[in-house]
This record gives sequence, C-alpha cells and structure tokens, in this order.
Amino acid sequence: MADYLVIVESPAKAKTIGKYLGKKYAVKASMGHVRDLPKSQMGVDTENNYDPKYITIRGKGPVLKELKAAAKKVKKVYLAADPDREGEAIAWHLAYSLGIDENSKCRVVFNEITKSAIKDAFKEPRPINMDLVDAQQARRILDRLVGYNISPLLWKKVKKGLSAGRVQSIAVKMIIDREKEIKDFVPEEYWSIDGSFIRGDDSFEAKFYGIDGKKKDIRSKEDVEDVLSRLKGKDFTIQKVTKKERKRNPVQPFTTSSLQQEAARKLNFRARKTMMIAQQLYEGIDIGNEGTVGLITYMRTDSTRISNTAKEGAKVYIEEKYGSEYTRKGKREAKNSNNAQDAHEAIRPTTVEKDPKTIKQYLSRDQYRLYKLIWERLVASEMAPAVMDTMSVDIENGGVTFRANGSKVKFPGFMKVYIEGRDDGKMEQDKFLPDLKEGEIVQKEELNENQHFTQPPPRYTEARLVKTMEEMGIGRPSTYAPTLDTIQRRNYVALEDKRFVPTELGEIVLDLIVEFFPEILDVEFTAKMENDLDYIEEGRQNWIQIIDEFYHGFEKRLKVAEDEMKEVEIRDEPAGEDCEKCGSPMVYKMGRYGKFMACSNFPDCRNTKAIVKEIGVKCPKCKEGNIVERKSKKQRKFFGCDRYPECDFVSWDKPIARPCPKCESLLVEKKTKKGVTVQCTECDYKEEPN
Repeated sequence: MADYLVIVESPAKAKTIGKYLGKKYAVKASMGHVRDLPKSQMGVDTENNYDPKYITIRGKGPVLKELKAAAKKVKKVYLAADPDREGEAIAWHLAYSLGIDENSKCRVVFNEITKSAIKDAFKEPRPINMDLVDAQQARRILDRLVGYNISPLLWKKVKKGLSAGRVQSIAVKMIIDREKEIKDFVPEEYWSIDGSFIRGDDSFEAKFYGIDGKKKDIRSKEDVEDVLSRLKGKDFTIQKVTKKERKRNPVQPFTTSSLQQEAARKLNFRARKTMMIAQQLYEGIDIGNEGTVGLITYMRTDSTRISNTAKEGAKVYIEEKYGSEYTRKGKREAKNSNNAQDAHEAIRPTTVEKDPKTIKQYLSRDQYRLYKLIWERLVASEMAPAVMDTMSVDIENGGVTFRANGSKVKFPGFMKVYIEGRDDGKMEQDKFLPDLKEGEIVQKEELNENQHFTQPPPRYTEARLVKTMEEMGIGRPSTYAPTLDTIQRRNYVALEDKRFVPTELGEIVLDLIVEFFPEILDVEFTAKMENDLDYIEEGRQNWIQIIDEFYHGFEKRLKVAEDEMKEVEIRDEPAGEDCEKCGSPMVYKMGRYGKFMACSNFPDCRNTKAIVKEIGVKCPKCKEGNIVERKSKKQRKFFGCDRYPECDFVSWDKPIARPCPKCESLLVEKKTKKGVTVQCTECDYKEEPN
C-alpha cells in the first residue's frame, strides 16, 4: 500500500510521474479544477471585500470522493499541479476540499517531467503560495465582474448568448480598427525600374536607386520617362563596390507567444492546437522501452532563459554533431519582453539527446512536427552566429544610378539547424553577384518599368495578433489561445484565408462597449491591470484593493448603461434568392461557424444553405457545373462542383481558369514555402512563384 498520495491535473501527467516515484506513491488526477465560481450567478460578494463563492464543479463530485478516500489511507498528500497561477489555485482548492493545511509543506512544483526534476521537487515541498493564488483569484473575479455584468445587458439590448471580457474586447477592437484602416486606406502610386546587366558571361540584376548620387523615388510614369531619357547607350560604369562581412545571431528559445507564432508560420497550427499538442509533449509520451517520458518543459512561459544543464547538453550535442566551431562562444543574456516574469525557463526539450528522428515512430505527425520545432530552436539558440558575405554595387550611366545587392552564406552557424519563419511566408535565398570591380564597364541587357500602388496594412493572422498583444502588454502566456478561441466562438470575428475579419455582430457589440465602458478598451488601462496582477503574484499589491479601484468606476458606468443603452436590432440581410422549398426570400444569418443562408419563413420552413463562392472556373469533370469554394466540417477550405452530388469533383487546391499549356488539363494553385506555385494536375508542368 502507498504511503503518499500525489495529485496532479491529468491522467497523462499522473502516468508519467507515477513511473518515477515508485510504489510508495499513489498518483491520481483531479482532472483540472475541482471548485469554481457558479455559472448560474455572479458568485462574488461586492459588498464584502469581493468574497468569492466557490462551489464544487458539476461532475467533479465522484473525483473528489475518490481523492478523499485515497487521502485517508496515506501519511501525506502532495499537490503537484502545474507551476503557475492556475496550478497554484488548483492546489489551493484541492487543499480546501481535502482538509489539507495550506501552510503545510504540501505543494510540489517542477518545470519539466523528468526523473531528476521530479526527485528534486519532492526533496523540497513548500506551502501553497497564496500570492500566486490571489493573482489567479483577482483575474477570475475581475473577469466575472465584467462578464456577468455586461453580458446580461448585451442579451437584453442586442442578442441572447453574447458576452464581453476584458482581454477579448481589446482583441476584437484591434481587429476592427485594422479593418477600418484597410477601408480608409488611399493607395499611392509609385514605380520601379528593374534592370538586367551583363559582363562577359556573367549576368546580374539591379534596381534603380537615384540620380546624381542621391536616392530618388519614382512617383509617376513621367518620372520613369525622365529617368530613361538620361540614359546614354548600353554601357554602365561600376561606380562603387562595397563588401562587408555581417554576423547574424540565432533567435532565443521559445516563449509561449513565439512558439504560437512560429507554429502558425511553419506548421499552419492555430494557437489552440499548438498549446494542446505542447501539453501532450509536456505531460508525457510513451516512447517504447523508456515508457512514458515528458519531452518538453512547461509550455506557459514568457522567459527565454534556459538552465545551465540544458546549455551544456546542447553544447555537447553540437560539438559531436557539427564540430566545436559551431558552438556559441561567450555568454548570451536572455532577452525577455518588458512584461516577462521569468518564473520558468523557456520552452525547450527536456533533454537534447532525444533527437526528433530517434523518437519519431512514437509520436503522431503533429506531435513530431511541434517537438522538432522546439528541439531545433533550442539547439540553434546555442550555436555560433551565421556569417554572411554581403556585396553592394552601384552602376551609373548619365547620372542615373542602379544598385545591386548580393549576399551569400560564408559560415552557416545556427542556420545549419534552424531559420526563423517570416510572416510573408517567403524563404530566404542567397543572391549571388559576380566579382565586380570599380571602374569596370557592364552592358544593359534589359530594363523593365513596373507600376505599383502602396498596400494597406495586412489583416491580423493569429500569429500577428498574438505578437501585437504581447508587445502591448495585453494578456499573458496562458490567455492568448483562449482569447482567440473565444472571440471566434462568439462570432465577433471570423477567419478568412487565415486572417481575422470582424463580423457585424462584433462591430455592434464593440460600439456599445466603446460608448459605455471605454476603460475596458483602453490598452494602457488593460496593460496596467496585467501589471497589477503580476504585482499581486509578487506580493507587492493587495488583490482586494486592485479590484476595488476598478469596480467603483465600473459600477457607475454600469448604472448609466442600464438606463441609456438602446436596444439594437440585427436585421437579416437579404440573400438575393428564394427558398427552393417554400418560395420565401432567403436571408443571411450568423451561426456558430459563420454566415449561412436560411429561409425567412422560419420556423414554418427550416431550409438552410451554406454560402458558396464562385471562383470563375468551369468544372473539369462534368464540363457543366462551376467550381465553388466550400468549407469542410473542420472549417478547412476546399473546392468542388456546384452540381454535387451529380458531380463529385473536389480539390483541396484552388483551380485556375486557364488550362495547362502543355496538356490542356486543369491547373491548380499549390502553396509552398517559396510561395504559390501553379501546377498541372495531370502532367509535370509547373510555374514557380515570382
């Protein structure tokens, strides 16, 4: 029989930890929180120091009964929930429910689930940290005060089922503000002149730079003609050659935010999916003879710091695999964001010896890809800088200067293992220039003038939004993924081509919050609130005082809103076609997965239709229907014939209107790391991206 009981959040974590602790320890899972504020009421006594009314979560009765029975049979109970505010709160609630003294040494924390980390943690148990608990309580109560006061107003004035939250509202505002920027954007014309030049057998490209040694922008066709009129013949003289050696340092190991951003860029993962898979890797994966092993450190962190043990392990691996010249020399300080608490290490593999290839067979495809990303980032962060040879060449004719830039990797350093992704999806490539000398003559081969227009700022992707929120001090590592998930589930925003667009409902709700609760949308106010929560965690602020300062002003605004907020009617937008079942007009409605068409004669007629988008391509299979854009049950975009089910043509790749010039078959667009490639579905014809 076991002498000790260890309680963690999940069965997977329990299985991994149980393997390391041995027979004297029984390890059980609480399945997350066991107590919370009630769903049916506010649950916060605003007249009595904001005292929270916690109740046992529905369905957790049997779990608590089992834990209480197990606790009676052992000498001591250890609470080993995750090492953050949420985990500390879970431990505190468990202590209350099981009658454990919170001041006793009952709390065990570890940043990674490995044998050494677990053994070390159980050597130094500690009391429950009430500063951490209070910080979690303060966030929970603040969100409850906002949500449970504003939401009923929105139900009454706008629509049932709506809600409002502090961080979510700002995220929606950022998306709506960006959409307004795009709509208000006035494009400006500009031109470029690209030239190709030759010297003997060598050729290279250069762009127009300026006139008489000074940089000049080309704003119109007239400017282009003025530049071209100055040129005399085909000969250009090389005026200046600048060669430099440039070092490029590796990026730091992952934080929660940077992991979500990079997984979106490189793996096409949503933030929620990234965190779900990271949780699996942290809690443990069965890898054959070793059994269940935790593969990464705790995945909710805003620190880039790693332990000396991890650094040494990476150094040994790099020396053995690549040679000592690839190891980083000297110290490198971790660069955390201004809001980083540095409570945990960065996200890294628990041991660098577990090369992704050696354990690939034990991981799912997504687990392998995310683990590989985390592993490569850690190894690269401890490698030597890359060294680049750069070259800039100015060539001149008639006072007109063209400039060519080239670079090549002299020493790959960390780039041997990992290169950070870019938001535009383009891969970095070497740009080679011949060995040109000042005073040499080169010949113009061709000049191409191109008209351009400035582009509006891009819509937010999940990665961009997370990055911007982090920079503004809004939210913390544990809040990014739930925030993005919530604003989509509430239909305040939608994803189109992996970019956020606001919905009409989102704009209506935001306008009301802007009018009556402006402090909720004040970035500085929200960032200060996050800092205050951090101060509570550090024991520098009293949580009741922080909430009280917020609630007094909020309560006054709430009373004004109850009296003055007008009801808003969301009218159904006509769809421009009639119902094929009853003949009534069809209208657009907003559902859980976005807009859809429904009969206006509801509830007498319950006909609904998905909204399809024609792309201007005839079906290549039946030759009669048109290809339309649709969405699968998992909201993945695909293309099919509008005569389905008569015609079952379907493609994940977007068909294009023109046929293959080689075999006349269907051409489709395929997204690759280099950009969008046009490929034939039947032969080997391919058009590489520009």
